[in-house]
Amino acid sequence: MTEFFTPERDKLGLRLPVETREGLPMVLLIGDSISCGYTEGVMRNLRDVCNVRRAPDNCGDTRRGLEKLDEWAGDTDWDLIHFNWGLHDLCYRHPESTVQGNRDKVRGSIAVTLDQYRENLDFLTRRLKKLAPKLIWASTTFIPPEEAGRVQGDDLKYNQVALEIMARHEVPVDDLHALTATFSSELFVGPGDVHFTEEGSRQLSSAVADSIRKNF
Repeated sequence: MTEFFTPERDKLGLRLPVETREGLPMVLLIGDSISCGYTEGVMRNLRDVCNVRRAPDNCGDTRRGLEKLDEWAGDTDWDLIHFNWGLHDLCYRHPESTVQGNRDKVRGSIAVTLDQYRENLDFLTRRLKKLAPKLIWASTTFIPPEEAGRVQGDDLKYNQVALEIMARHEVPVDDLHALTATFSSELFVGPGDVHFTEEGSRQLSSAVADSIRKNF
């Protein structure tokens, strides 16, 4: 199985201690390393509103979702699932590239084509609707122009497909792309890096927590 890169700081989101508070709704977060980075803040912001859990993986692309969704959901009766796939679907990789994750948007091949993304995400959304009465889709975050394995503008194309699917299934959208497109360079880890600093993740966690809080 493909390993999806997660920065060391963001790995904290995969091993946070959790407590279950009686009588509060159960919420599941599904997403890549960006969501790993904002998980702790979401848990903290919603401590008295709901019990927040996240999938115990960097959820990667939609192919990993198809393989692992049932495992991540387990037998919990979820009240709401906040989910995203996209950054790894639109990533170009080449086996000879020495850039982290074999990223190479010049010689590489895209992980999941737009048409396959549409098919995969539609299937996953239909499956998620059976796992929780409430869903929230998080749009894929902004891609800086210097990113080694991703083409700026593909985020808009994949997000548009996702928006069409969410509209069809009546799933509300947490527009994290619109938020991160306004971020200054200081909120990104570095030039061409899709990951965020602690402050960037804090702003994302606040937005995600607000979108979830509105449902309870």
